[in-house]
Amino acid sequence: MVKNSPTATTSICPKCLKNIPADIVKEAKKILLKKHCPVHGGFEDIYWSDSALYDKYKKFACDGEGASNPNAEKKNGCPLDCGLCADHKTGVILANIDLTNRCNQKCPICFANSAASGYLYEPSFQQVKKMLEILRRELPAPCEAVQFSGGEPTLHPDFIKIVELAKKMGFAQIQVATNGIRASQDLNFCEKMAKAGINTIYFQFDGVKKETYQKTRGHNALPIKLKALENFRLSGLDSIALVPTIIKGVNDDQIGDIIDFAKKNSDIITTINFQPVSFSGRIDRKELTKQRITIPDVLNLIEKQTNGQILKKDFYPIPFVAPISSFTEAWKKSPQVKFTIHPHCGAATYVYIRGNKLFPIARFIDVEKFLNLIKKTAANLSNHGFINRMTNNDKFDKAAAIAKITNRLPELIKSKMPSQGIKIGKSLLDVIRSGSSPALKKFHRDTLFIGIMHFMDPYNFDIERVKRCGIHYITPNMKIIPFCAYNIFYREKIEKLFSKPLKK
Repeated sequence: MVKNSPTATTSICPKCLKNIPADIVKEAKKILLKKHCPVHGGFEDIYWSDSALYDKYKKFACDGEGASNPNAEKKNGCPLDCGLCADHKTGVILANIDLTNRCNQKCPICFANSAASGYLYEPSFQQVKKMLEILRRELPAPCEAVQFSGGEPTLHPDFIKIVELAKKMGFAQIQVATNGIRASQDLNFCEKMAKAGINTIYFQFDGVKKETYQKTRGHNALPIKLKALENFRLSGLDSIALVPTIIKGVNDDQIGDIIDFAKKNSDIITTINFQPVSFSGRIDRKELTKQRITIPDVLNLIEKQTNGQILKKDFYPIPFVAPISSFTEAWKKSPQVKFTIHPHCGAATYVYIRGNKLFPIARFIDVEKFLNLIKKTAANLSNHGFINRMTNNDKFDKAAAIAKITNRLPELIKSKMPSQGIKIGKSLLDVIRSGSSPALKKFHRDTLFIGIMHFMDPYNFDIERVKRCGIHYITPNMKIIPFCAYNIFYREKIEKLFSKPLKK
């Protein structure tokens, strides 16, 4: 745990981007990142605004084995050898493929400043096909989820063909990160996306006020968002993830309103992924302090703006669910992608909607005890030979495992509605046991997933988080690169390497 004595890590200088030593320090109940560049001086930023929650989440840290077929040599050290290299500790949970740097809007807060670049980055269909093939050959477990991003990926001339290809290649989860402009203008295009195999629309949605969009996107995009959502609904695209970029002083007052909006549109909205703003370019230190917002800040605002219906304690770090992958691995006798990302990268919970009220899953069932039970059962299954060998007792072991968990469910129920708690427990068990998309989709249909993912920038960069990243980009030169490393070190280089002059 971080105490008053600092924990050493490696960060980068925000100006020259060179690796420099850094300390993670607890001060005034906050976690700070302090570092000093011999050329550009000292820098300090808030890493986490709640030291107690930092310590709690750290207990759930667990390292994965990474990729067993790394395709990059270790030469210059992390994060300069990405590809992935053998130092990486988490496999590809979600792969991003940038299909284009073209966009139909110019956002001040975007990672990809395509309009100002002067060149066109747009991999061909064949290049994208090779990237998808690399992902499906990932070991020990093939990548199951791919997201097409950009720029605005729907502008790629082969977008629908690419989605169809991903479906044919066996990706279980195919999603597109979109601003919704094209979808708002063309219902037929939405229908084509649904038919091609899009599972989830990762939908840019910064709030419910026009003033917010004027600041974040440069124009009032709210009517476009509402029209796109209606077209998604009409076309049968019923798994929409709202993705609000949260900026202190800009839209942090609308977090509760966004949750309420999702609740009212729960027939198609299954997810909210709040993203505290990442400062990808240089910024004045006063502005950094003014606009910086961390995961605990968002959790506090959720608690306040939902009037306590959802509490900070209802959320857990992403590696909290790692035992589920271990159980599925033992059950299916095949390697699974494991959610072993850094515990301070994100937080999440599932919420049930009952009438006009919100009930986090932790109100119904003791999720910590439930996951510990899953973890122990997975270990027992593995020890009995589920992974390494077939035995005549496989069916017996599986039946005994399910019976054990089912019998323990009543003592894990916390709710005043025990029948509802048992139902939820069995639904969870169904997802864990099958590991299948239909079971998971049904669970998502019954709940609202609320997540927070804080991507790093040069000011709060921690190399230990990069090594455990599970959200990666794959590039036309077949390199697999962690998300935050890509945006800071690689995006411009890759785009220039595979680009051509932009025609007016």
